[in-house]
Amino acid sequence: MKAFQVIGSYDASRVGYRKSMQNFSVQVAAEDENAAREKVLSDLGSKHRKKRVEITFSEIKPLAGADVTDPIVKHQIGED
Repeated sequence: MKAFQVIGSYDASRVGYRKSMQNFSVQVAAEDENAAREKVLSDLGSKHRKKRVEITFSEIKPLAGADVTDPIVKHQIGED
């Protein structure tokens, strides 16, 4: 497993309100960039009820073990 920093935004507007975008930056453990993308799509879809077309990614970059700040991700990649 590798650690990735995923940066992007999703449509946070409600029906009848002004359009608004919510930025996010999350660290995930995954095998490759595609798996990291799928993990974030799955998490945001279940937690915030967002569809895949409402989520956009601006950057997905690998992280070194020393740069990981999330304790769960650190444990998943074996850096604890």
